[in-house]
Amino acid sequence: MGLGTSRGVALVGMTGHVVGVEAHLAATVPGFTLIGLPDTALSEARDRVRAAVTSSGLPWPQMRVTVNLSPASLPKHGAGFDLAIAVAVLAGARIVDVSAPRGVVHLGELGLDGRVHPVRGVLPAVAAAVAAGVRRVVVAAADVAEARLVPGAEVRGVSCLAELAYAYGADIAEPAAVPTPAMRPARVQHEPAGDLEDVLGQHEARAALEIAAAGGHHLLMVGPPGAGKTMLASRLPGLLPDLSEAEAVEVTAVHSVAGTFDAGDGLVRRPPYEDPHHTATAAALVGGGSGVPRPGAASRAHRGVLFLDECPEFGARVLQTLRQPLEDGELVIHRAGGSARFPARFQLVLAANPCPCGLAVGQGLQCTCTPVQRRRYFSRVQGPLLDRVDLQVEVAGVSRVDLDRAEPGESSATVAARVATARLAAQERLAGTPWRLNGEVPGRHLRGMLGRGGGVLADVDRALDRGMISLRGADRVLRIAWTVADLAGLERPGREDVGRALALRTRGAVA
Repeated sequence: MGLGTSRGVALVGMTGHVVGVEAHLAATVPGFTLIGLPDTALSEARDRVRAAVTSSGLPWPQMRVTVNLSPASLPKHGAGFDLAIAVAVLAGARIVDVSAPRGVVHLGELGLDGRVHPVRGVLPAVAAAVAAGVRRVVVAAADVAEARLVPGAEVRGVSCLAELAYAYGADIAEPAAVPTPAMRPARVQHEPAGDLEDVLGQHEARAALEIAAAGGHHLLMVGPPGAGKTMLASRLPGLLPDLSEAEAVEVTAVHSVAGTFDAGDGLVRRPPYEDPHHTATAAALVGGGSGVPRPGAASRAHRGVLFLDECPEFGARVLQTLRQPLEDGELVIHRAGGSARFPARFQLVLAANPCPCGLAVGQGLQCTCTPVQRRRYFSRVQGPLLDRVDLQVEVAGVSRVDLDRAEPGESSATVAARVATARLAAQERLAGTPWRLNGEVPGRHLRGMLGRGGGVLADVDRALDRGMISLRGADRVLRIAWTVADLAGLERPGREDVGRALALRTRGAVA
């Protein structure tokens, strides 16, 4: 009888849990049993591990092998436990030094030829191990760069099981160099190419985009096809500052779990940009799927921009799933086996035509849609979701006369400098609070800073009385007003700033 141990990490959402891997070998009828709530992919590790061990020139113990993943009540998933299971079995059979793998976390999937393949979620898994006091980590050679992004981790990369077994004292010849399996080709989509100076005209929309960038406000643009809504939205990430160190770690961890991160460039330093197609399902947008939930586009856009083009074409149920992340900055996905949490603090940008045919602009003489069709078209974005969007602006089409008179607009770098200054002013004002941007501050705090003297809020009160805005909408008007004041270099917004914010909030075809 022999007992071997090693360690792995189980990820539930973005949270990692160190798992003890125990292999018990008994002199009875040969067999292999894996217990501890493994999913289907993990249950198949029995065949992968046996084939990898024999392909590495190591003897497979002809004994009853029982592998337990502890704690047994925690669901485990994926092929990332293969390496830890193989090492524990070899230690239990005394093929490797039984003490060598103790206190070491092993992360990697085994191929049938004994090679160690990269897995998803290495960054949060290694971070969880270090936080639990386990600093020594063994990963696939392709995952070394990602694992070393975690401060304090002692990372070792291996390309095959024989290499690790030899290092742990197995009586085999030193294995020859094995080509490293290719890294995942998928990469984070960084900010799209293009500069704000490419946008001709659209002064009001450009101003709204600058305010959205400075305050972290959500934005809705309504206009005919070809007016430049998509072009404006794609320029928003270029106006945002680089991510802080803590934000970069958060964003990189999300993309590591999603499998869209290449560690060759280090941490993700720029705000991500996600633009899912209007046929996307709710699971594709907010995450989920069968079995263990995966991050969706909303989580992959964390600390960046989520752009929904032609938003009325999205399913009503799909759009309503965004209400929780817009309010809480995170997504909680519940399944029968438990729940998973993913960060999702993004800037939402919506773009829509004024009607199904897109020609209901001006007097709408060319529009062929009935009033019922127009109302039905926007019924999917009305109500609670639209009330959470701070800025709502009309983007008119650019005529030939406008094109001839248009002067070159400011570049993204020029506008980004003003945005950075305004954000710095907001951070100084909000020092000592849990908020950093005006778009995050609750209305109670904003009203307390502004006060009610001098008739500053007279226009807001009048709009509330007339039912033009809700109380939530009034709070968002104050958020915009503070951002307008920050961009203008003012200590506090005046009545004109509040009036401009109210116009940006209520102007538009669907206000």
